Amino acid sequence: MGTIIGIRQLVQVRHRLSKQGKNVVFTNGTFDIIHRGHVEYLFRAKRLGDVLIVGLNTDASIRRIKGRNRPINSNRERAVVLAALTPVDYVCFFEENTPRRIIDRLRPDVLVKGADWLKENIVGRRTVERYGGVVRTIRLTPNLSTTNIIERVLASYQGRKTTLRRRAKKR
Repeated sequence: MGTIIGIRQLVQVRHRLSKQGKNVVFTNGTFDIIHRGHVEYLFRAKRLGDVLIVGLNTDASIRRIKGRNRPINSNRERAVVLAALTPVDYVCFFEENTPRRIIDRLRPDVLVKGADWLKENIVGRRTVERYGGVVRTIRLTPNLSTTNIIERVLASYQGRKTTLRRRAKKR
């Protein structure tokens, strides 16, 4: 199981990993409502190095980026689920809208984003390449996203709220 860790402690871990010759992979995201696409992405990212660190947007930063109705799951819920996934070694929150500061501090060997990002638009790319690290994109599992899942759930339960409430009262 991975470790949920603060940035200061993670920087110390990163230094220790460097001394051990371990290649550190970093990716980031909101990881709200974990689905198969997330899992496949994280397994692909982990194969690019020895240790996978996931930067996780805080609830406040997600609301700034995606609106007041997100995230669905809280900081703690998202972090615990991520840390429980086999490929994830460390999870660290960041408050900012982008992971630039955490990337600058960690200096990962490999920076990873989904292939829906153009390489030149990946936050931290210049920094990572400047010190000799590499930036990779990973193909995403088609038609899977948290937004799509939310839309499917809402569509399937439109007009069914009354039925659900009746079932809940019977229990």
